[in-house]
Order: sequence, then C-alpha cells, then structure tokens
Amino acid sequence: MKNLPKTILCIGECMVEMAPREDGAYTRGFAGDTFNSAWYLARTLPDEFTVDYFTGAGTDTVSDEMLTFMEKAGVGTASVRRIEERTVGLYMIALKNGERSFSYWRGQSAAKLLAEDPGALGKALAGRGLVLFSGITMAVVNEEHRRTLLDLLAEARAAGTVIAFDPNMRARLWPSREVMAETIMEAAGVSDIVLPSFDEDGAVFGDESPEATIARYRAAGVKTVIVKNGAGTIHAEDEAEGPVTFKPTPSENVVDTTAAGDSFNAGLIAALMTGTPLVEALAKGSALSARVIGARGALVAV
Repeated sequence: MKNLPKTILCIGECMVEMAPREDGAYTRGFAGDTFNSAWYLARTLPDEFTVDYFTGAGTDTVSDEMLTFMEKAGVGTASVRRIEERTVGLYMIALKNGERSFSYWRGQSAAKLLAEDPGALGKALAGRGLVLFSGITMAVVNEEHRRTLLDLLAEARAAGTVIAFDPNMRARLWPSREVMAETIMEAAGVSDIVLPSFDEDGAVFGDESPEATIARYRAAGVKTVIVKNGAGTIHAEDEAEGPVTFKPTPSENVVDTTAAGDSFNAGLIAALMTGTPLVEALAKGSALSARVIGARGALVAV
C-alpha cells in the first residue's frame, strides 16, 4: 500500500458527544466511529498525507462548530454536504467499570443524507488512496442511498482506491438483524480490507472462531481481514502475507473503551499506508488503542 496516493477519505456520521467527567458533569465534543479514525489518522500519518471527511451537516451553529473542530484537527471538510433544516446528531456516554453504553438523538441528522447526491459523493471519492467506511455509515442512510454508496465504492475500487470497511454492527440502527447481516456482507464485497470485531461477528453470523470470521470474509473476495478480539489475540489474513496473529499487551489502566476499535483502525491503516508489514501494523494499531482507552472520551491526545 506504500505507493498509493497519499490521500484518505473517511465516510460516516460525526455527532455531538456528551462524555461524563469524574465530577458527574459532561464535556461536549464531537465524535463518531469513522470520524474518530480520521482524527487519529491525521495525528499518526506523516505530513505529506491528507485526511478528509465526507458526511452531511446542517447550516446551523452547531454544524458550523463541528466543521471548525474538524478543520482545526487537520481533517479536511471541503466535501461535506451542507443541508438546510438538518443538524448534527447527539449521543451521551454512560460508563461502568470502563465499559460504555450510549444514548442517541439523531432524528434530524444531516448525515442520513450523505449519499443522497451521487455526484457529490463520486467527486469526494475520486483519486483517493484509501477510503474508510463502516456498518454505521451503512445503517444511518436509507436503502436507496446504501446502494448508491456501494456502487460508487465499487467504482472507486475498480479505479485503484483501497476500500477499508469496519462492520461495526449496531442492531438498534437496523430494521432487522437479517438486513444488517446482508448489508454487512454486501459492503464487505466491495472492500479490500475488512476490520471486524469477533464479539459482534460471532454473535451475528455464528462464527465459532476468529478463523471462521476470516474465512467468511475471504470467501466474499476480501483481500485482507483483521479480526479484533478485545484484549485477546488479533487474527488476520492477507492474500500476500498469509495468516498472522498478534497478542496485545494487556492494558493496566482501562478508563473508557470508547473509540478503542476506531483508534486501532487508524493506527493500523497509517502503518499499512506507509509500507509497514501486517504484523507490525497490528502492533501499532494495538499500541494506539491502548493509549486511547486510558482516558475518557473518544478523542484523546496521543
């Protein structure tokens, strides 16, 4: 992946984040799975790389503040669709023993219309070295827009862009478990790299082991599959390098697991984009994730 264009696009939904503080109050920020990865990519990649974000945003003050936040973080916003009478979704984190749960308010989220304009989306995709999207990206848009997104991603892949996909399954966002599973596999079918979590995939698809998860995605035509497994051994397989495993060092200070997988994705992709072998890229992704879960909130100074 070293010789790809040095430009990355992440696609999805960025929301207002209300993260709990130790005193019981909340801190307002902006976050969302693929945006979290974009934020960490902008801090991890060498300066010659650019990282952009594609989503929908309103024309209200909070949308303006979100885009300003992105730009100050080094994430480009030139492709973001501005949609009147829409705004930014919101979520609130609750923590218990370092594990998080979420409450969401996204009824008027402009990100639901991110794939409404095929021309704008196609322009944003053109010439990218790598594009990252997720199961949440697929879930927040309607069925027609999902097809638009998948078709344009397939075209970008055919033109030489590497497509990376994190299934990141959130059942509450889908009309049914069956629709979710079917769409996840359709998205994998247009992707070069898939980054599932075994706890999710095992439950949804009945995979008995990370190796079974790898086999299922490889059978769908995915070149590289990396199965995250919490604090357990990461299992991966690449069509060139073959099977690889990596055992992360256990984290001694787990404060908040928000963005653990998103930051892992960023560390891994940054390493792969600079020509790092897969096993070393797994180590870099794990190291970044370990630093992130040692602090509160999705976006942590690293």
